[in-house]
Amino acid sequence: MQEAGSEANREASASKGRDRVGRDFAKLWLAQGVSNLGDGVYLTALPLLAATLTRDPLPVSAVMFAEWLPWLLFGLLAGALLDRWERRRVMWMVDAARLVVVGSFAAAVLVGWASIPLLMATGFLLGTGQTLVDTASQTLIPALVSRDRGRLERANGRVAGTRMVAEQLAGPPAGGFLFSASAWIPFAVDAVSFAASSALIAAIPGRRATHGGASEAAGRRTGLRAEIAEGLGWLWAHRVLRALALRDAGVHVVSAAQGAVLVLLAQERLGLGSVGFGLLLAGAAVGGTLGSVATPWLSRRLGPVAVMHGGSFLLGLVAFGVGLTRNPWVAGGLLALGGLCVVTFSVILESLRQQFVPDRLLGRVISAFRLFSYGALPLGALVGGVLARSFGLPAPFLVAGVAIPVVTLLILPFVNRRTVEQALAAVEEDTASPATGSIEEQIRGSMPAV
Repeated sequence: MQEAGSEANREASASKGRDRVGRDFAKLWLAQGVSNLGDGVYLTALPLLAATLTRDPLPVSAVMFAEWLPWLLFGLLAGALLDRWERRRVMWMVDAARLVVVGSFAAAVLVGWASIPLLMATGFLLGTGQTLVDTASQTLIPALVSRDRGRLERANGRVAGTRMVAEQLAGPPAGGFLFSASAWIPFAVDAVSFAASSALIAAIPGRRATHGGASEAAGRRTGLRAEIAEGLGWLWAHRVLRALALRDAGVHVVSAAQGAVLVLLAQERLGLGSVGFGLLLAGAAVGGTLGSVATPWLSRRLGPVAVMHGGSFLLGLVAFGVGLTRNPWVAGGLLALGGLCVVTFSVILESLRQQFVPDRLLGRVISAFRLFSYGALPLGALVGGVLARSFGLPAPFLVAGVAIPVVTLLILPFVNRRTVEQALAAVEEDTASPATGSIEEQIRGSMPAV
């Protein structure tokens, strides 16, 4: 009896230990939350500002194109540099630079200099910084909380949940309200958020916040081109991550097509103003917040693969429904369900990716993955503008409703319970038996010379 009680106490203590993510992660988490709040205000105000300058869907979608284009142009380079540099320092310095960019933009809007080209240039500069900050944040999480699957899912869930609450629940209504007061105010608020985020990241001790310097493995530094090729090759050789990257590319094309014209759909089809548009975006955050809390529970009971694929099929139904409805309440409810699906998929994907990839390659592999996923977004934004101009505003949503389930079906042979378990088992075997040669060495050995 006493032994049983001691065993229960040990399990409770271990469970409590697993729940702790550490003070340094808490600083990262808070910094991301503050920045996400500013982003939610900014990302709501920017399309509203574009819609006041033109009603043509193509120029409006071009603003989103410019925001996401840096992932296509610089994403791979960002990952390679982050595997060389101190990741914490990169994050606070980039956020300090983005403070200057968005602060200058707020001043330009205040004096009446706003134009579509200026919106595109600002979005491009901020997006360039985002390639470094987003990738660095993902590489820091396993360094701060360990690579234990449970801790990773909890940490990623907290980051994703905070992002949904700040960026899509609190930020959009605030952005819409502030924009209705004066168009420059939301951008000034975003500038303040970058200042706070930069200060919080700088407070994380550098000795724990980064692994960095991985390109100097084996006592020598290789060229950036070879390091980028190594990250791409590692991703392409990993059949589970390769299939997920291709899936993300297809889904992000049609998702960006929807997002690029959502502001026009909300105004012209759902009859919403600037505040109503912000509240519509907040609907997705309600579901996303629930998803961030429920994902570890769902993953334990249904399995991570079932949760990912089930969410993808539901996401297709959501897109189709938003394209058909004219009721803003129905659209908001559907977006809430879509937010839940997106977050559950993202939390599980990020946790698996952090488990699969060795730390010295983490920045490069994440950036290579995002070349497919985020690199598809600028293309999708233009596709959305063309579809909406040619066939009407619901067209991008109806296309997405068909495309997302089809893409999910195509990757089922490559991403299923058996293949994921095999990949995780290979990581455990490699960790337990380093003398047999690491997985990354085996993969590099099967790669063609670059």
